[in-house]
Amino acid sequence: MNESVRRLVEILDLERIEENLYRGLSPDSGWQRIFGGQVIAQALVAAQRTVPADRPVHSLHGYFVRPGDPRVPVIYEVRRIRDGGSFTTRIVVGVQHGEAIFTLSASFQRTEEGLDHQSAMPAVPGPDEVLSGEALTAAILDHAPEAIRRYWSRPRPIEFRPVSMEHYLTEEKLAPEQRIWVRALGDVGEDPALNAAVLAYLSDMTLLDTSLFAHGLSVFDERIQAASLDHAMWFHRPVRVSDWLLYAQDSPSSSGGRGLTRGALYGRDGTLVASVAQEGLIRRARPRRDDASTK
Repeated sequence: MNESVRRLVEILDLERIEENLYRGLSPDSGWQRIFGGQVIAQALVAAQRTVPADRPVHSLHGYFVRPGDPRVPVIYEVRRIRDGGSFTTRIVVGVQHGEAIFTLSASFQRTEEGLDHQSAMPAVPGPDEVLSGEALTAAILDHAPEAIRRYWSRPRPIEFRPVSMEHYLTEEKLAPEQRIWVRALGDVGEDPALNAAVLAYLSDMTLLDTSLFAHGLSVFDERIQAASLDHAMWFHRPVRVSDWLLYAQDSPSSSGGRGLTRGALYGRDGTLVASVAQEGLIRRARPRRDDASTK
């Protein structure tokens, strides 16, 4: 198993402190704040620990309240809202320094048969037909600003293979949509709960960027203040995150300093496994004052 994947699985194995109370650590990533996908995944794991294994998660809704501090643990408090005949509901609050940084509501359902339909997967080149590995890194890094070079050079547990890299190489205004092949960089096993948690982790990646394409900007642009505000996810069918998934995204709107992005995650065979929606802050940063401007 890739070392970064092993570390991800490790940080998702929360420490139980007391009934309904769990502690989650952060990897030594050097980031100024905790990656949002980590908090989503850890909060989901905390909720899963209080739900029978035969009731997988079918939806979650989370709000990022404050930036997370990667130097200290996050304490996750689970509230058991309802245990019904078919559905189970949990609310999780992530706390640091005595204050909430994240809230999650999650619903779990007893497995059952039902009507079945789905939207078709977009027709795109397969993961073996697009740039990968060193070729992908070189194509991006050779022409990218320093912030993007640092981001792509950092080891991570998830492999990305963008179908198009045009938005990395231009400041032109583009259609607000993107297609990316993604997978865990190692086998995380068959456990449905762990696969769902890792899927939640990777679902927070690249969404904010899509809402900025229409403006010729990216989350790495110093002119933009960007942060995830909320995150919703629906789990439709079983998934294996160690296999390739197509993450198809589009942004229908940006206004009021916020951008909305929708995502659909498909298995390589075209099976729709999950849907995602996220609104993020994409506010124009205030100009910095220098000494000359204040004189």
